[in-house]
Amino acid sequence: MGIVKIDDELHAEARRASAVMCRSINAQAEFWMTIGMLAEANPTLSFNEIVRRQYESARLRAVAA
Repeated sequence: MGIVKIDDELHAEARRASAVMCRSINAQAEFWMTIGMLAEANPTLSFNEIVRRQYESARLRAVAA
């Protein structure tokens, strides 16, 4: 575990997003970093495709509404 210095406004956005998504601030930041890293490595994939692949790699089944 390490400490990462981020802009105060980005921290506030992570706090707001974490409340909506029912995640801790750290979990929200980790989610954003993971998705961002995967998006950079796979620039042709959409956000939804990245998330779907993450579900598949965790062997979770997303149910469409």
